[in-house]
Amino acid sequence: MAETIVLLHGFSGTHHTWDRVIARLDAERYSPLAPDIRGHGAASDARPIGFDEVVEDVLAAAPERFVLCGYSMGGRIAQHVALAAPERVSRLVLVATTAGIADAGERAERRAADEALAERVERGSIEDFVAGWRDQPLFADDPPWVGADARADQRRNDPRALAAVLRGLGAGVMEPLWDRLGELAMPAVVVVGQRDAKFRALGERLVATLPDARLEVVPEAGHAVHQEAPEAIAGTLVNGAN
Repeated sequence: MAETIVLLHGFSGTHHTWDRVIARLDAERYSPLAPDIRGHGAASDARPIGFDEVVEDVLAAAPERFVLCGYSMGGRIAQHVALAAPERVSRLVLVATTAGIADAGERAERRAADEALAERVERGSIEDFVAGWRDQPLFADDPPWVGADARADQRRNDPRALAAVLRGLGAGVMEPLWDRLGELAMPAVVVVGQRDAKFRALGERLVATLPDARLEVVPEAGHAVHQEAPEAIAGTLVNGAN
């Protein structure tokens, strides 16, 4: 029987962000399940949007046992899923993500920034959002084709739905999970791009906190490592955590 791999995309993406990874998986051995998270793509109209609701969506769609992989926002959601049903997750793969903002003051600042962004996003078009989001320093060194793929995927979304996602799933509203990571005993891999200095540091902290985890740094890759180096992610998914 094929092993199910649940793939959770990042903010403003859709399930298509995983297309290049899925294309590198043996279809006879692995069954990818890449849902659109609430507020994105085909699930743009789903409400309410919050961590509890998204966790329920994932667990309802997944089989009894599965590999769980999440990128960026999807990685934060993956941690919530794994904590809600650790007995169902055989392996955990976290890509360019964090367990939340630990400092309460910084979290409040991020929450205010996310609210300001949400207000701007819902007043504009999806093209306005795409132009602003991809202009972040986080993506500055991405190869042109990675940016083009990301923009095409973002255009599948509705700006008002993305504003709701910022308010319901943003890093500013998420209670940090660092103190709970010790509960996750399943084998784990944390994957980061070599150019992604911020998330390399966060990845090191995740690996130091998770009971059974190792770090993979993908050479010459940035934050969107799953798009830039899909073969590396596919290899991690099929080779197990250790």
